[in-house]
Amino acid sequence: MKRNSIFRVLSIFVVVILFIKPEAVFAKDKKIGIQLYSVMDAMKKDPQTSINRLTRMGYNVFELVQWGGDPKVFGMPANEFKSICNQSGAEIISTHSSIQEEMGKENEIMNRWRKLFEIQKACGGKYFIIPSYQVNYTVAEVQRMCDYFNRVGKIAAEYGLKLGYHNHASEYNKLKDSDDVMWEYLVEHTDPELVCFELDVYWCTIGGKSPVVYLQKYPKRIQILHIKDEFVIGESGLIDFENIFKQFYKNKMNDYVVEIETPKKLREKTNVDGSKYTSEQIMEEIFEAARKSIEYLKKAKFVK
Repeated sequence: MKRNSIFRVLSIFVVVILFIKPEAVFAKDKKIGIQLYSVMDAMKKDPQTSINRLTRMGYNVFELVQWGGDPKVFGMPANEFKSICNQSGAEIISTHSSIQEEMGKENEIMNRWRKLFEIQKACGGKYFIIPSYQVNYTVAEVQRMCDYFNRVGKIAAEYGLKLGYHNHASEYNKLKDSDDVMWEYLVEHTDPELVCFELDVYWCTIGGKSPVVYLQKYPKRIQILHIKDEFVIGESGLIDFENIFKQFYKNKMNDYVVEIETPKKLREKTNVDGSKYTSEQIMEEIFEAARKSIEYLKKAKFVK
């Protein structure tokens, strides 16, 4: 009798397995990140609720924004913010911030960097990304930028962080006094041990270059990706996400975050009465774009 009961249970289990898709049986949660700048207005107003909304969608990796050297992270002490992320099951991987070099203020500037690195170390991230940097596109000025990044990167390493640089479209222009492409010059004249690159695949494409080609050319320098589209990931058809991911994994790299920038048409959107969308309405559409984006990445077989 006991043997028959065990047999019936096993038979039912086999039947259930036959009707489940193979990928579902062996499925595991993907590590999908998002740059919290995407929902900046919501984060400023209510970071905990915003984090909970994103983690319920499935985002489990965050990239922060740490502008201006503010010792707080979205209005909270770093350890408190990290605790909220831990409770929601999310990992902090990176942050964005930048400090321009100022001649004659080397010690002051480097001390400001140290304060930022202390905050990021308290959050537990491993990258510290410079999202933009103002420079004249000449060989001499960009070389000075490279030298500055190397010095800052050396200090970042003291805190267990890797300094990185995030591109926009303009970095794919040639230098004013050379045939060198500005972004390529940066890659080739910064120390690989001290500086890495966060490739924004959308802006690279808009800048007229191929993210896949750059991933092939600089397999060890590009260590993190910004997965971005015109709005919702995968909807425009402009970005070759499949081959980007495949080459990135081939390079033995895994870190990426979604970034959703508010398009002009959404900023200018109006209600039926002609009134402009409020920031809350805009944020709701951004959260919906974030939901659609992660659904695309969850379903994509080329995303691990």
